[in-house]
Amino acid sequence: MARSVRLVNMLKKVYPARYLGALMTNLPVLETIANTFLFMADDVVYLPRDNTIQIKENLYQPEDIALPSEIVDYFIEKASYHWIMDFCLCRDGAGCRDYPRNYGCLFLGEAVLDINPDLGALVTREQARNHAQRCREAGLVQMIGRNRLDQVWLGAGPGHKLLTICNCCPCCCLYGALPYASPKISRKIHKLPGLEIAVSDLCSGCGLCAEGVCFTDAIQIIDGRAAIGSDCRGCGRCVEICPDGAIEITLEDSKVFRETIDRISKLVDVT
Repeated sequence: MARSVRLVNMLKKVYPARYLGALMTNLPVLETIANTFLFMADDVVYLPRDNTIQIKENLYQPEDIALPSEIVDYFIEKASYHWIMDFCLCRDGAGCRDYPRNYGCLFLGEAVLDINPDLGALVTREQARNHAQRCREAGLVQMIGRNRLDQVWLGAGPGHKLLTICNCCPCCCLYGALPYASPKISRKIHKLPGLEIAVSDLCSGCGLCAEGVCFTDAIQIIDGRAAIGSDCRGCGRCVEICPDGAIEITLEDSKVFRETIDRISKLVDVT
């Protein structure tokens, strides 16, 4: 059942408590409840920004997917229904001042027909493509996958008919709370398989990458050099911000993009 605007406004008011909510999932009983009702069957992947990733393998076939953003474009083309939210719940709830609050999530699939029309609108395939591109140009990082949390707060279902494409900023993203959540829940939101991130000897230890750039605060300056921890989801923002060109994100094999599409397609049918 479609959620009311009143309920959504209430969610915005409690949004600042997201870190506390994440911490509470470390309690066994609450972890089970949260996993069952809010995260069951989830599989969400961060997509590095196109200009931040290096692919070691050469591409030979013209139909190969060469950039992370093409994963989003693939599902936009395949989907029968496209829905753009009028706002970003996370940025509205956190009072974001750095990124557009009106650049909301893009939802694909038949389940979008259940979403309250006061929260956004059905759009054409072209409008969906343009929205995704505008979000990338605004510096937002995209995540894509099956996300039961969206199914619940939107009142849209079934879950296998709803694909989420989030357009996230590092300051307000819900998943900035991942390091505080239980491992069982936090590992449902992950980086691209096979993605590697490394800091070279060019690092001067300036600290820019550790100052509100990383979604999950996975970067620290240790002994005068950036160190990237296991909470990293490979968004690539640290690569963009580094003045020394000292951080690199690489993929050994471009077939990861196709494998990611196949993996998501098994969970969500957007046609």
